[in-house]
Amino acid sequence: MTKHKTRKRNEKLFNTLSEIAKQSQPAATTATSPIAADQPEFGEHSFRPTLEEAQKSGELVRMKKFRYQLLHQWLIEHFEPCRVADVGGGKGLLTHLLQKSGWEAAVIDPLEQSLPDKYKDIAHNRRIKIPPTETVPRISKEFEPAMAQNYDLLIGMHAHACNIKIIDAAANYQCGFVLLPCCIIDEPIYPSLGVHWLECLMDYAVQKGFAVRPFRLNFSGQHIGFYAPPG
Repeated sequence: MTKHKTRKRNEKLFNTLSEIAKQSQPAATTATSPIAADQPEFGEHSFRPTLEEAQKSGELVRMKKFRYQLLHQWLIEHFEPCRVADVGGGKGLLTHLLQKSGWEAAVIDPLEQSLPDKYKDIAHNRRIKIPPTETVPRISKEFEPAMAQNYDLLIGMHAHACNIKIIDAAANYQCGFVLLPCCIIDEPIYPSLGVHWLECLMDYAVQKGFAVRPFRLNFSGQHIGFYAPPG
């Protein structure tokens, strides 16, 4: 598929998700939700002025592989610090970045992995080394909904076989979630013919009573997601 067709397909998908989200908005989140006060009521959520210089200089094009940094930046722009579980968080870079920003974060992933030894700080365009002795809190088990009871926000970025579990857990324990789904492998439900997996997931969240909103980030691959703030 050409880049033009991919962009057109993604734009159509995002518009469809936006329509689903509009229908869910009457079930609005409460004023006590730990979400940034200046967040728009509804619509596409991408980067606000914090990355303007990078956009003007063309750096943003080269940021497309830094998905953890981009999601971290989006999270701190749209939410107040809270207790976060990074489901399927791999090496834990997102958790590490959130902790540096004053969040209480932990990885839930059955595969035990060490933090990377370095990463790029995209806000200041520099490499940051992580000492080999540094760690992040981890639960080295497959995610189950009961694990959500101690968190305010569940994050699943390309978390295989965990998307429905995350939505169910958020519903059971009244916490929020941020999902950037990828494939449908080992999920308990499948979309109908002609329905995108993201549409299916968002509809499922709406049926669970969530007021959901779509967003998209500037990295390669599946970069469209949706979220429901903590209630």
